[in-house]
Amino acid sequence: MYKIDFTKPIHIHFIGIGGISMSGLAEILLGAGFTISGSDRDESDLTKHLVALGARVNYPQAAANITDDIDLIVYTAAIREDNPEFQAAKASGKPMLTRAELLGEIMENYTRSITVSGTHGKTTTTSMISQILLETADEPTISVGGILDAIHSNVHVGDSDIFITEACEYTNSYHSFFPKYNIILNVEADHLDFFKNLENVRASFKKFAGNTADDGLLIINNEIDNVKYFTDDLKCKVITYALHGDADIVPSEITYNEKGCASYVPVFAGKKLERVTLNVPGDHNISNSLAAIALCMEMGISYDHIIAGLSKFGGAHRRFEYKGTYNGATVIDDYAHHPTEIKASLAAAANYPHNRLIVCFQSHTYTRTLSFLDDFAEALSTADIVIMPDIYPAREPDIYGVSSKDITDRLEKLGVEAHYLVTFEECEKFLKKNLLNNDLLITMGAGDVYLVGENLLDE
Repeated sequence: MYKIDFTKPIHIHFIGIGGISMSGLAEILLGAGFTISGSDRDESDLTKHLVALGARVNYPQAAANITDDIDLIVYTAAIREDNPEFQAAKASGKPMLTRAELLGEIMENYTRSITVSGTHGKTTTTSMISQILLETADEPTISVGGILDAIHSNVHVGDSDIFITEACEYTNSYHSFFPKYNIILNVEADHLDFFKNLENVRASFKKFAGNTADDGLLIINNEIDNVKYFTDDLKCKVITYALHGDADIVPSEITYNEKGCASYVPVFAGKKLERVTLNVPGDHNISNSLAAIALCMEMGISYDHIIAGLSKFGGAHRRFEYKGTYNGATVIDDYAHHPTEIKASLAAAANYPHNRLIVCFQSHTYTRTLSFLDDFAEALSTADIVIMPDIYPAREPDIYGVSSKDITDRLEKLGVEAHYLVTFEECEKFLKKNLLNNDLLITMGAGDVYLVGENLLDE
């Protein structure tokens, strides 16, 4: 594998530079003096930002973008083999790295590297920890899969030896990372187009747990089935946390405010710590914050900074994000696209003031929809009304014989009012007619369903 000499900046070209992670890596390298070019399908706020920093970005992706002056080409797992620019890159004979391989090489330059992995919760927990780190005198370098208000971006280039990033399991990309501090939030069936079954998902996370530095630390959720499967034979220190049951760090004396945000007393190694107050709703965020507390305390960060960071953290964008009100109804947007995430978000919504809960859910990818039809229906069944546009295909062709109607049919059998409305326009028309004062509308999914709420609020 090609190794970058970070003392000798070169010209790196990114195929798919507008992705949330790719753009962040490009910005980090720009800050280190590298020449950066790239391409994407369309212009976006992220690509405009990179251009303002000095990158050259071409639209769309094309073979002509692979020029002679490029030294290294980086691409994402989303790039298909038949992509003309990817084919030209391979034909050029120039060295190539995946996004994950590049990220792994960048991490090697930081003594205190931190990864946050898990089937879900990565962006929120990474952002939560980042907020705490920003309270300290050590400026961390941050790469997160969402926009964090504290840095007004998805990336922050610091000047310390701390680097924090999400570690995504899809295509085993995180196997390129060898962190000093490793967090595993949960291990569940997902990305079954790649993994095929839960057993393979668990084997993948076990391998990644083994990538933790021998003198490092693994923090893992003790509610994961058979945690010892992941931790046996590790040389690093292991700390467990749990929302329910026994673990090294657990919550006690939990209370909630009128927005469903928790306050609780952490108990770490049998000792009660000072009460913390969260500014994000839901029990899943208590769990996320336990991992954050354990990490930061082990890193020697003062508890005052931990408390301050947790209280300031208001969530990453698209994570139970308040968008505004429409005809007296509250509009929230949420990235949840796995049944467990949906359950957690709707449980948080139960503590949020409202009369009726209306969810506009856009399922993400055909293979995930097919794998979790019954689970999606069960997770969404706590809503009063569910409306669904067509599936967001992402990287997949429509060859699986599944649609959003399959979920609405199951919801109707569960006694839930559900509507398959195909397009965003139809969803918006339904909501204009049916939203009432004090309703809570959540636009939910990993695609572009957020546009439904934004279009309503723009009127």
